[in-house]
Amino acid sequence: MPKLGPVSRREFIKRMNALGFNGPYSGGKHQYLLRGEVRLSVPNPHQGDISPRLLKLILREADVSRAEWERSGN
Repeated sequence: MPKLGPVSRREFIKRMNALGFNGPYSGGKHQYLLRGEVRLSVPNPHQGDISPRLLKLILREADVSRAEWERSGN
């Protein structure tokens, strides 16, 4: 399986929407995405791409497997 690379915020939201998340919605310091009972904070748009390390943490929190993430990019 290829390494996870950095991803833009726009691409991250697009792929999470493809995985069934709705949003982003405004709230507090960060926007968030929703899927069922899962509320997932979206990283700040002013800090460049989402690093592979942060992406792995977010995917784990969202209960999204790496295989699901890879398929969402097609």
